[in-house]
Amino acid sequence: MEETTTPDGETLYVSRQDGERGSKGPFFVVYRSPERERRYGYYCGHCETLDTAMDTMGRIKCNRCENLRKATEWDAAHE
Repeated sequence: MEETTTPDGETLYVSRQDGERGSKGPFFVVYRSPERERRYGYYCGHCETLDTAMDTMGRIKCNRCENLRKATEWDAAHE
């Protein structure tokens, strides 16, 4: 596990073994503890930031470099 720090000074743990494919690079799962008990969110492997967001359909987007993982729940009704 790799340590990273939030702008508020909180230490988080990036798991480079747990990831999702993005359009520019992978998104890695971030945990609040090295024991992986509580998930924090995702880390953008392309620009190396925690500034990511996930919507209700499972789409992950990096707010800095526009790296994007497509929605996991999608059909024509979502357009």
